[in-house]
Amino acid sequence: MRKVYYRPAGLVYGPDASAVIREGRGASLGGFSTIAYTLVEVIERNGGRSFEPFDRHPGEGRGPSGDFSWSETASKKLGLGLRRNDEFTIAPLIMGIVNVTPDSFSDGGRNAEADEAIAHGIQLAKEGAQILDVGGESTRPGSDGVAEDEELRRVIPVIEGLARAGLKVSCDTRKTAVMRAALEAGATIINDVSALQYDPRSMAAMAEADCPVILMHAQGDPKTMQLSPAYDDVALDVYDALEARIAACVAAGIARERIVADPGIGFGKNFRHNVEVLRQFTLYHGLGVSLLMGLSRKGFIGALTGEAQAANRVHGSVGGAVWSALNGAHILRVHDVRGTVEALAVARAAADPDQSGL
Repeated sequence: MRKVYYRPAGLVYGPDASAVIREGRGASLGGFSTIAYTLVEVIERNGGRSFEPFDRHPGEGRGPSGDFSWSETASKKLGLGLRRNDEFTIAPLIMGIVNVTPDSFSDGGRNAEADEAIAHGIQLAKEGAQILDVGGESTRPGSDGVAEDEELRRVIPVIEGLARAGLKVSCDTRKTAVMRAALEAGATIINDVSALQYDPRSMAAMAEADCPVILMHAQGDPKTMQLSPAYDDVALDVYDALEARIAACVAAGIARERIVADPGIGFGKNFRHNVEVLRQFTLYHGLGVSLLMGLSRKGFIGALTGEAQAANRVHGSVGGAVWSALNGAHILRVHDVRGTVEALAVARAAADPDQSGL
């Protein structure tokens, strides 16, 4: 039996979205009151694709609520301060990246020391980041792993410093010991690029921790993932892999409402794969969890814009962030917080002038 997928389409924004939802001509995308979908693309694995009215297939292949709306329970369980109903506009949470690594692809180790990393995180918060994602192991293509003790040495002082400043902190790690220590140091979210597969102890640890956890899709290990990535259908294959990981985590005792899914731009995907995942991003709302997009400064942006230096890929990164927000991303993981916040303010005002403050 062929598997069928459903991708929300025919998106409408602002007061128009509120009207079609109210009148039953569309439904909320991702729980946003000002993003609605009016069509669904029905996709058969190894078969055809067709667009049908949004309510033709209620409950099939979608989230546990029977639609593509992110549940209020999820909002409360994540505890990230997300707004609901009429206040929940095109306003994803901004996760600022704080790399504490000497070999970061994006900043060349500029914030490798704790004091510099803490100062950088505080500055990102001033610019509008609601979450700070602290990582001590580079996962750029071709990178080697970092010993557990060294990763702990790098990240724990930074997490402690940012938490003392009253900021919400996420820890980007694949190791259970680092996860546990990070939570003790004040982190409240775990972000694992291996989707809790790298360390066999991590799922049990996260079930016990009762904190939000981000599951990212990756094909292969960072050392080799970009050598020859291949998919039958990249968007659907990523969906299937994330669906399986979510199911495994739920079975291990991690509440679905605590799970965030990240399709993993740049992780075991060539440039065209990345563009396809981005183009079909609304597909992942069918997973029934909140969604994160992390494409900031990555290689495919350089390929599209001609910018070879990762640190200079600001404008392309902001463009990708705005696209993701318009397609219902709940969290955007970015290096360039100020540029992203300002661009989203313009997009939000264009969608709904009453929200602009003008």
